[in-house]
Amino acid sequence: MARSEVNRSGELEVFVRAIELGGFSAAARACGMTPSAVSKLVSRLEQRLGTRLVNRSTRQLQLTAEGCAFYERGVRILADLEDAERCVSAHAAPRGRLRVNANVPFGHHFLLPLVPEFLECHPDVTLDIVLTDEVIDILEQRTDVAVRAGPLKSSNLGARKLGSTRMVIVGAPSYLTRHGTPAIPEELLTHNRLGANYKRAQPGWPLRDKDENIVFPVTGNAQASDGEALHHLALSGLGLARLAAFQVRDDIAAGRLVPVLEDCNPGDVEEVHAVYVGQGGYLPLRVRAFLDFLAERVNISQG
Repeated sequence: MARSEVNRSGELEVFVRAIELGGFSAAARACGMTPSAVSKLVSRLEQRLGTRLVNRSTRQLQLTAEGCAFYERGVRILADLEDAERCVSAHAAPRGRLRVNANVPFGHHFLLPLVPEFLECHPDVTLDIVLTDEVIDILEQRTDVAVRAGPLKSSNLGARKLGSTRMVIVGAPSYLTRHGTPAIPEELLTHNRLGANYKRAQPGWPLRDKDENIVFPVTGNAQASDGEALHHLALSGLGLARLAAFQVRDDIAAGRLVPVLEDCNPGDVEEVHAVYVGQGGYLPLRVRAFLDFLAERVNISQG
């Protein structure tokens, strides 16, 4: 096949996606192809270059030394190509549908209030927002950006840190008037401890008791599927809840919620990241614009 007949940039993009996503099937979903088509494309690429780029197994792709060099140069080439198109195009603006997944507290306190400003800045982008505290597979859900709280698992996804927040146990004044304010962890046994029923929820509340780290079980009479629902249950006076500080800062200042057992708070924090496909730096313009916007506007502090 003559070189002029080869869509080298298209081949390069599929190859980079396959490496970043860890396999032909994932790359096929991302590129709207079949796994066999991706496999054949990479084989043709290797045949044309005259060298093996990846060692295939049933579980993963492993780059050869030549494949590693080709991947690294390819990522830079794709990024340069997008920059070149953006510089010369009269219509170089983020456009298209952007699917965003976020945990519910972040969505309510940060993301949704910022949506009007983002869309005003980028009128050719359409946002498709899903809020859930369940951790989704962003490839299966065809999600561009997902905001996640807590430790990140090792993956081929890129990530940008948006901040971190400390956790605090709170109760409404009406609840504390009826049941008393716990002074030591053991007194939690007589309190209604509201918990979460999503998979990533911690099994208990970490506390410090006499210089010892303990995890106190959560066995209240209500559970909820997201942190914002627990927030509302705590505000209603149903029981105690352990929530992110940014969720309850205004409520504490206004006296709607009261922090308890702060002397026993271990000071643990939850980091918040925006994760996305494209760890190597090649990102659609709409995704890059959204990530930059979040990094500039979101300020999650530990206080």
